[in-house]
Amino acid sequence: MPGHAGELARRLAREAEAVCRHYLTNGRREGRYWMIGDVRNTPGRSMFVRLSGPEFGKGAAGKWTDAATGEHGDLLDVIGATCALDDFHDVEAEARRFLSLPRPQADPESKPRPSSVPVGSPESARRLFAMSQPIARTLVETYLRNRGITALHGTGNLRFHPRCYYRPDRDRPTETWPAMIAAVTDLGGRITGAHRTWLDPHGFDPVRLGKAPIETPRRAMGHLLGNAVRFGIARDVAAAGEGIETMLSLRCVVPDMPMMAALSAAHLAAILFPATLRRLYVVRDNDPAGDGALDQLFDRAHAARIDAVALLPQGDDFNADLRRFGIEALQAAVRIQIVPEDVARFMRL
Repeated sequence: MPGHAGELARRLAREAEAVCRHYLTNGRREGRYWMIGDVRNTPGRSMFVRLSGPEFGKGAAGKWTDAATGEHGDLLDVIGATCALDDFHDVEAEARRFLSLPRPQADPESKPRPSSVPVGSPESARRLFAMSQPIARTLVETYLRNRGITALHGTGNLRFHPRCYYRPDRDRPTETWPAMIAAVTDLGGRITGAHRTWLDPHGFDPVRLGKAPIETPRRAMGHLLGNAVRFGIARDVAAAGEGIETMLSLRCVVPDMPMMAALSAAHLAAILFPATLRRLYVVRDNDPAGDGALDQLFDRAHAARIDAVALLPQGDDFNADLRRFGIEALQAAVRIQIVPEDVARFMRL
């Protein structure tokens, strides 16, 4: 640790309890330790922070260990994790800001103070996306190819995070799994949210289709309503559907058409239209929720004087069709459903 960072960590250690009360608000003091679920302020008891002890060495104040994961560190790590700061200069600035604050008397009945970047906020989503890496030659690329998706051009809004936090529930320790991170953006291209798909690092399972063996391997955060995961810039013609894999499968056979993944049937029904849009292909999932989203989106499109055209899969969705029938059969099935002028414009025959 650089000298100035080491001195900052020691100053924080002298105020270890104040640091914990400020940043680890879901924990509590027990003897010489602050007990919490993990370094990101999850409720629980698997992580303990030493509140008193020598300035250096084993058992030093300010040092923490997560018994569930084996992770350990100091109070600078706590500040970085709870505030979702990935740049150490930002961590330093936040630590110095905290050290300049007056120290209030500890009040066990006082309401916990929120962190500077609320969990699940658009800012938290933007930080998560910034902390991730491009998908080329990562588990994300392997996952998509195992699902038959080979058209990966223009997928800069997909990223790979090797150790993305997953919280099963309030009573179980936080886990980390590799994940595909997708940026949710508004019509102006600003990131408003993020979608996480946790992946199985041990291989492709035909039942889970490469997703991690956890209860909810897909979760979204941030402001989603009206926004979408976008592939290409929508102008006069675009396609909109629910899932990322569904839209990427369609993109394999209509590679030049802009696409929008709304992430759920409810969000698909509420997706916002670009001002220049004149024709919208609505990609339906074969279930009752998909039928409802299709009907609502058709009504909204017609009210906005946008030509709406349904694209219907043979199976549950277009990724299921791609994996079952192959790319040539999917291309033939889609070709007869889209407007002839768009065949020439967007399909590479």
